[in-house]
Amino acid sequence: MNFDAIAQDRLPALLRAMPKAELHLHIEGSLEPELIFALARRNGVTLPYPSVDALRAAYAFTDLQSFLDIYYAGASVLVREDDFYDMAMAYFARAAADNVVHAELFFDPQTHTDRGVPFAAVIGGLSRACAQAARVHGIEASLILCFLRHLSEDAAFATLDEALPHREHFIGVGLDSGERGNPPEKFARVFARAGELGLHRVAHAGEEGPPAYIRAALDVLHVQRIDHGVRCLEDAALVARLAREQIPLTVCPLSNVKLRVFPDLAHHPLKALLDAGLCATVNSDDPAYFGGYVGANFEKTFAALPLAARDAYALARNSFTASFASAERKARWIAALDAAFAASQ
Repeated sequence: MNFDAIAQDRLPALLRAMPKAELHLHIEGSLEPELIFALARRNGVTLPYPSVDALRAAYAFTDLQSFLDIYYAGASVLVREDDFYDMAMAYFARAAADNVVHAELFFDPQTHTDRGVPFAAVIGGLSRACAQAARVHGIEASLILCFLRHLSEDAAFATLDEALPHREHFIGVGLDSGERGNPPEKFARVFARAGELGLHRVAHAGEEGPPAYIRAALDVLHVQRIDHGVRCLEDAALVARLAREQIPLTVCPLSNVKLRVFPDLAHHPLKALLDAGLCATVNSDDPAYFGGYVGANFEKTFAALPLAARDAYALARNSFTASFASAERKARWIAALDAAFAASQ
């Protein structure tokens, strides 16, 4: 591939057109304020904000916890199976516009079951939307069940047990919510059980938490991907290991800035991660709250950093190789990616 033949001014269009996978997307974090209010009316839920504009104005976060407080309030409008279906289909329409061809969606059942919403309603709506996304948008999608790390491991075990009758609808488990004070070791036993069940394992680590959390996620939870992982650069030995073992990092640039991990995109380490030989990917995290879906993450980050066509190709290719899709599907998507870049030369 002759990346030098791709003019820099053609890069924004290529970023939009190239096929890509999204591997770090919290489906509840795709709830746009307009849909939140529509679902609130449908379900008779009273929100602590008088209008869509007032809710959107509240998205001035100082850290992860300040975001989570609003995130959980927004999720309160999700009550019925159709609510979860509508939320996911709205995401898939936006993902299709960004030429996402594969998505592995995180969902937080405890956020809903603790409110009395049946697990079957959550998984039923989301799995139905995944099947419909393939038919309508050509997006192949899978679900990853996340445990809330601010809750106990016993609660995570209870959630896993509740999920097992629906095992065919999710491919793995993850770990999200506030990192501070909730190290990966807290969930060692439930992740071991997930591994015995043949489930894929991922975990948020190294966003607000230190590099040691990344190492613990690998060595204690035996995860296959690190979600975020941007603080790995503080530990040279860890960077060398991540590069050597090609452990994927699902990086979310706009999220990192919105949650004050970095002051702005010009200071984001995405370029440094790539230059260190790491398997970094670009994702949107909670796009309704953080200012953009995956396409916007690519475009705004490339506008702020000295990234070129070679980096765009690496990030998109990494998103496929880091996915839990079959080797056949990965090869098909990479061939389409190659064709997109060849057409831009």
